[in-house]
Amino acid sequence: MSPFLLAIDGGSQSTKVSVLDASGQVHATAQAPLRPYTLTPDGQAVHPDDDLWDSLVAACREALATWRGSASAIVGIGLCGIRFCRVYLDAAGHLTEPVLSWMDARVSQPIDPAVLDPAVATITSAGGYLAVRLTGERRDSYASFQGMWPIDPVARDWSHDDHVLAQVGMPRSLLPDLVDPGALLGRVTRAAADATGLPVDCPVFATSNDKAVEALGCGLDDDHTLLLSLGTYICSMTIGDDPRAGDDRYWVNTAAVPGRFLYESGGIRRGMWTVSWLRDLVSAQAPPGLSAVQVQQWLNAGAAEVPPGSAGLFTVPDWLAPTHAPWRRGAIVGLVGGHGPFHLYRSILEGIVLTMHQRAGEMGEALGRSFSRLVVSGGGSRSDVMMSVVADVFGMPASRTAVPDAVAVGAAICAAVGARVHGSFEAAMAAMVRPGDTVEPDPLRQESYQVVTRQYAALPLYTDPMFQRLASLGGAVPPTDDPSPR
Repeated sequence: MSPFLLAIDGGSQSTKVSVLDASGQVHATAQAPLRPYTLTPDGQAVHPDDDLWDSLVAACREALATWRGSASAIVGIGLCGIRFCRVYLDAAGHLTEPVLSWMDARVSQPIDPAVLDPAVATITSAGGYLAVRLTGERRDSYASFQGMWPIDPVARDWSHDDHVLAQVGMPRSLLPDLVDPGALLGRVTRAAADATGLPVDCPVFATSNDKAVEALGCGLDDDHTLLLSLGTYICSMTIGDDPRAGDDRYWVNTAAVPGRFLYESGGIRRGMWTVSWLRDLVSAQAPPGLSAVQVQQWLNAGAAEVPPGSAGLFTVPDWLAPTHAPWRRGAIVGLVGGHGPFHLYRSILEGIVLTMHQRAGEMGEALGRSFSRLVVSGGGSRSDVMMSVVADVFGMPASRTAVPDAVAVGAAICAAVGARVHGSFEAAMAAMVRPGDTVEPDPLRQESYQVVTRQYAALPLYTDPMFQRLASLGGAVPPTDDPSPR
């Protein structure tokens, strides 16, 4: 019987579960949405109730129900969770309070031991929480932890410096045991099997943080390749080896291959969420009877006919302000009566790509690198018009992977290494990552975008002072009921 791998992709807006074979081909997949949460004016954002686990259960059951194979053929599970979250568990592995989203202001602050619930027995990541629910073991991947955690990425372990532990307010006794990506987290318990439909005693393997797992699933393995991740949080990445590198133009993230690192540019919070926001906003103007997916297709088709620059319409995609400039807001500049939904839609796509072209360029400049290859992943890569804008703005061919959900492939690679389906991460990537199609830049549109790029780059000279003045008036940013990216 051929071995199969099950990949769990815990994302910002949904949980996806996929069944893949040793060549990376997807045989079944399912997606369960997360419930909306409220971002309060004081900066709190939590996942309601037990939403991460509930969506995992629903996605597992649907994926296994649609798969024609036998669950007994699954030799390993790769588990990936949302990075930057914080989870408090009691001694039984249950939540003492709802999961703190990466958007919650508290995850970037140290814990005050004086107000820590005495029932808390474990402080862990989103993936670490799901590992406890699946296996009963208090283990997590060292590569899951970014931000306010006492992690030593070089030693691949918690810091042994008492001062570092005190700075974050996390006693070592409350932190999970750490393992490498591809190492065993535990085995599926009877209770978890009954809930999810997964086979009892199936091994669950560690992966990394979700962006690093995505990079692994795209086969990112050389320093002249730029990966543009078009998800709910948008960023660009390249590989690196120096954990001490980084400045205000990029930062260092832990890769999914043990001992390696990723360099990550500044990003766009609420990136592709903005596209969904517009789709829902203008759906009343679409032909009647269309589903959300068909409305998206209608917008894509119309936007493809709009010339570069969207007839003078510019979008600044700061629907959720970057952390270094909390006073920023999103802006749509240049509206006139002749603009319609297709101009708005293309303008948002252009705003995303123009912003990321600038931020990826800043990272390349800081690293002294020029990129000769561009890979695009995430939900946005499925749009032909988005891929066309990417190729034209970046001025180079833009390639997709054969499997759109790169996180699923990356999680399956970790499971394949752990279950010894493949002997190494390099062998697993070679066997399981397959290139998709490539979109070439159009010379005429590329020339137009050179002008548009200069115009767009000048916008902050006008919008930043305005937003700073608005912030000084003390107006509260309206809360949102929509799940948002990192």
